[in-house]
Amino acid sequence: MNQLIDVILPVFLVIGAGYVAVWRGWFADSAIDGLMRFSQQFAIPCLLFRAIATLDLGAEFSWPLLLSFYTGAASGFFAGLIGARLLGRGWEDSVAIGFCGLFSNSVLLGLPITERAFGADTLAFNYAIVAVHAPFCYLLGMTTMELVRARGESLRRLPLRVGRAMFRNALVLGISLGFIVNLSGVTLPGVLDSALSMVIRAALPSALFALGGILYRYRPEGDMRVIALICATSLVLHPTVAWTVGQILGLSTDQLRAAVLTASMAPGVNTYIFANMYDAARRSAASGVLIGTALSILTVWVWLLILP
Repeated sequence: MNQLIDVILPVFLVIGAGYVAVWRGWFADSAIDGLMRFSQQFAIPCLLFRAIATLDLGAEFSWPLLLSFYTGAASGFFAGLIGARLLGRGWEDSVAIGFCGLFSNSVLLGLPITERAFGADTLAFNYAIVAVHAPFCYLLGMTTMELVRARGESLRRLPLRVGRAMFRNALVLGISLGFIVNLSGVTLPGVLDSALSMVIRAALPSALFALGGILYRYRPEGDMRVIALICATSLVLHPTVAWTVGQILGLSTDQLRAAVLTASMAPGVNTYIFANMYDAARRSAASGVLIGTALSILTVWVWLLILP
């Protein structure tokens, strides 16, 4: 019970504050949009840039760690896609639903909960996962969606379309620049590092508050069977596969915690953005984010009890 109170609830109280502020009319929708834009397109890319730029790539980038997490992520994607097809949804809707089981909220929920549970010093493995999270998920999701939409047309322009969409994403740009600085051996000037630190301190609190405001817009609408499928693939299947593969590959305690806790997070807001981008399964994706975020209070607690 202490883990639920001390680790999980403070994070969700900030989300709840944003939800209540918009619900009661204390914070305008336009202000929430601006706050989310600041956090997702500026503050969080700065956080990821600095984290990747200073990461010990040799020590933290472990293929068993990444294989454990991304086997679970891919399992969630294909289970959601196939499950949606069996429930009678079209191919495009099914890809968007599968994306909900693929893209866990690794930054807005994963980082603060892991930090509160195990300390800031343990986040290096989380950053290793996050470093390839957006590129992997968007590459898999967009490639599959473009293949489905091609309907037998020429695929020569497919790599260009996917690459252009990915590198318009601020998170991918922040991560890419971080790798460039890291691999080049450049040391960030003190003035620039101090400025980044100021922006980074605002990243997660502002993003969590904005997430609460965004969630207020979503209503539990659509096929409840599909919403249940989204919650099952993201909250149960993904972390279970990550835990199983991690045990087989002999992950260290810190690696296992990072892989499983990050995998156990609810679908991220990017899942709705993806569905909206392709005009596919938007109501189901929005409801999956809302209900999955609420349910993750309990499922994350269960994983914290299971993990060493």
